Amino acid sequence: MRIAYFDCFAGASGDMILGALVDAGLSLDQLKAELSKLRLSHYQLHAQKSVKHGLAGTQIEIIVDRSYHQQHARHLQEIQAIIAESDLQEWVKAQSQAIFKRLAQAEAKVHMTDIENIHFHEVGAVDAILDVVGAVAGLAALGVKRVYCSPLHVGSGTVLCQHGTLPVPAPATVELIQGKPVYSTGVVGELLTPTGAAILTTLGSDFGAMPAMMLEKSGYGAGKSDFSLPNLLRLFIGDGAEVGHYETETVAVIETGIDDMNPQIYDHLMARLLQAGALDVLLKPVQMKKNRPAILMTVICAVEAVDKFADIIMRETTTIGLRWRLENRIKARRRTLEVRTPYGIIRCKVAAGAERIINVSPEYDDCRRVAVENKIPLKEVMEQARFACISDLGKPGRNFEQSS
Repeated sequence: MRIAYFDCFAGASGDMILGALVDAGLSLDQLKAELSKLRLSHYQLHAQKSVKHGLAGTQIEIIVDRSYHQQHARHLQEIQAIIAESDLQEWVKAQSQAIFKRLAQAEAKVHMTDIENIHFHEVGAVDAILDVVGAVAGLAALGVKRVYCSPLHVGSGTVLCQHGTLPVPAPATVELIQGKPVYSTGVVGELLTPTGAAILTTLGSDFGAMPAMMLEKSGYGAGKSDFSLPNLLRLFIGDGAEVGHYETETVAVIETGIDDMNPQIYDHLMARLLQAGALDVLLKPVQMKKNRPAILMTVICAVEAVDKFADIIMRETTTIGLRWRLENRIKARRRTLEVRTPYGIIRCKVAAGAERIINVSPEYDDCRRVAVENKIPLKEVMEQARFACISDLGKPGRNFEQSS
């Protein structure tokens, strides 16, 4: 599976995303052809090389005929209709509409109004439509199936916009990056724009270190401004969704050692962490300073959820400090299949690698409930469920990809 990784060391904007795609091999003519499917007129699209601190990238410039595109403001519903009525692929339509909806929701929240009241001023609306649709269509044209991003560099200071002078990151950008890893190094200026944030946070499946990939292409998208660092967005494209027929992803690992807590609390804590969406929770006996026996607690979670789980751990335990890191994880493709057994419906987890089933595991909670209700051995229920699942997978028309 082909993936894309955006290295946002200088933030990102809509035109920088387009520039990175073109610099990585997307034909400008192909980009123009995709955008022509929107049936918008009176604009021009240009690409040129730009050097930032000695590094060359592609800068995309969208020139809108202001005399033609200044008749009225466009609301979300009108923009969604333009996309829906286009000749774009259905996936491109759906993703583009999702990006605009998130952008409008963010604007509505910061301005304390309804999403239906949010409007995009005509010239800006055309720019945004071309940026958003061009980014989605460009990724599709390059064969990208999954998008990853680095932590987002947001900048600092203030920015002048239609509503006056606002702090950086802009309020709408702040709403869009909720739950994502972000940082600022003190570079003065708006590095991450609302449009750039909307595109990347909607399309991005993971935010963190670069995932494992067989690198095929790279490119740099240049911004218009000049900062104390190269104003470029770096893009890597390669085949990296599988390692030895298995999927890879970046996860966060949070750890802390605890030597002074009532052990009864761990049961409650583990249940709460797992209910909150932790991928796994591990407890290991260790020896800490002054030879005190302790527990090393490890929580594995999505990168964007680090803050949420850190808060739960700090509030629920006696620890006063945590450490966390990013790690790559290899996992089998997995699905959940409901199967009919002599005792009723039981869910089974089905895992696959190298285009074949490698493991079938009945859901413990389902099996335990059935065993208790029917007063029969748990192992018998699990054996029946596993047999039923394997039999079901062998039925004509049933395969791993359909077992969801």
